[in-house]
Amino acid sequence: MRHASLVLHDVSFTYETKTVALFEGLQLGIGWGWTGVIGANGAGKTTLLRLCVGELEPLQGRITIPGTAVYCPQRTDDPPPRLTDLLTATDPAGCRLRGRLGLAPDWLDRWKTLSHGERKRAQIGVALWQQPDLLAVDEPTNHLDREAREVLSEALAAYRGIGLLVSHDRELLDQLCQHCLFVDPPGATLRPGGYTQAFASRQQEDVAVRRRHDRASSNRRKLEREAARRRAAAQHADRRRSKRGIADRDHDAKSKIDAARVSGKDATAGRLLRQIDGRLRQARREQAEIKVRKVHELGIWLPGARSPRKSVVHLPGGALALGEGGWLRYGDLVVHADDRIGLTGPNGTGKSTLIRHLITRLNVAPEHLTYIPQEIDTSRTKEILAAARALPSDMLGHAMMVVSRLNSRPEQLLDSQEPSPGEVRKLLLAMKIAQEPHLIVMDEPTNHLDLPSIECLESALADCPCALLLVSHDRRFLDCLTRKHWDISAEDGGGREFRLQER
Repeated sequence: MRHASLVLHDVSFTYETKTVALFEGLQLGIGWGWTGVIGANGAGKTTLLRLCVGELEPLQGRITIPGTAVYCPQRTDDPPPRLTDLLTATDPAGCRLRGRLGLAPDWLDRWKTLSHGERKRAQIGVALWQQPDLLAVDEPTNHLDREAREVLSEALAAYRGIGLLVSHDRELLDQLCQHCLFVDPPGATLRPGGYTQAFASRQQEDVAVRRRHDRASSNRRKLEREAARRRAAAQHADRRRSKRGIADRDHDAKSKIDAARVSGKDATAGRLLRQIDGRLRQARREQAEIKVRKVHELGIWLPGARSPRKSVVHLPGGALALGEGGWLRYGDLVVHADDRIGLTGPNGTGKSTLIRHLITRLNVAPEHLTYIPQEIDTSRTKEILAAARALPSDMLGHAMMVVSRLNSRPEQLLDSQEPSPGEVRKLLLAMKIAQEPHLIVMDEPTNHLDLPSIECLESALADCPCALLLVSHDRRFLDCLTRKHWDISAEDGGGREFRLQER
């Protein structure tokens, strides 16, 4: 089975609530090794993975799945099936995975207290331990610190089977993938190489397609001008052939018109017009057949004014309990009205705990705080979607403009029953923008976002006039946007004692 392929035969799919097909006539063959699945939020990447592992059935066509298949979803709300089996396994593979991923025997009992990064490691560990023929993984590096990400990358690289990988982690895609599948409904295109190579190939193709489209457009406009000129000539010839307005006794003028009609001289203009009309119809068809991929306008303007106060946060030094006897200690923390701060630290050291504590002690009104948490559960997602649909038309229009600038399709988002995690984070940010935030706090802002959306978000936040506090493992993202750093590290002596330091 290890050398069989995943094959999609003329696959079409759409959800019952949709009027337009998400996929139509997909023909794909995916072989051994990792294939990156790339596409905008809401383009159907997760749906495609669920189709490929058999969780969803295509409306048309069929999918040949090579043996056993396992799907690792984005969410980590619930412990994965068979976690107990892995945590108690005595086989060499299970022992190696537990050691490599740092899984503790009591993780199932205290699942709700685990960080999202710890949950993700457990989820991936259970999937790898089963050694499926097909493994579909949705955003595996969400929530992981640098060290854990490297460990996970090594574990995924050791997998021997057909792997489908949805990720916004460019480095991981380059390390693991032999091919990348670009999802652009209703189709998808498979390209060789990791993300860098495959994306460069797509860019080159996009440039060539735009050039063809521009040439076709130029040819169409030239033919339209020529058709207009010939139409005018034909109309002039028609007037010359008409006897209307000639006096009955002007037999000489009428004879000249009859002679022109017999000779066909004055019909030349009409014949030339029909010829150019045929060429023009062909040119318009050729231009319409050249599909140019839409390029989303980057960046949004955040209208929130800077707080009139000198600082938006002033938290006296103290300590926070982290569970399991752990503590996070910090000195006085101040966030000025124009600060841009990046908060970093390993998983489980209290970053999210500190953020939740901090946002309850602000110098700004609650309506001027924009807080985007790490994860938004299903019930909260439905609340946000309902609130968006209930917005007045002007506010909804503004929010949908922001969503569009962040590389999602507004109509598709509003039409969905449960937006993807990336889409709902964009929607929440878009709704909050109208409230003139004095402080934007985002916990792992790049989680669940596709790569173009990350670039859009960087562009948007770069122009933000208010204070920013960003919690992220994405160093490139923080380097682009922040000027100050809060870093959490272990206290000397080990244990679960951590301290935050400004750097």
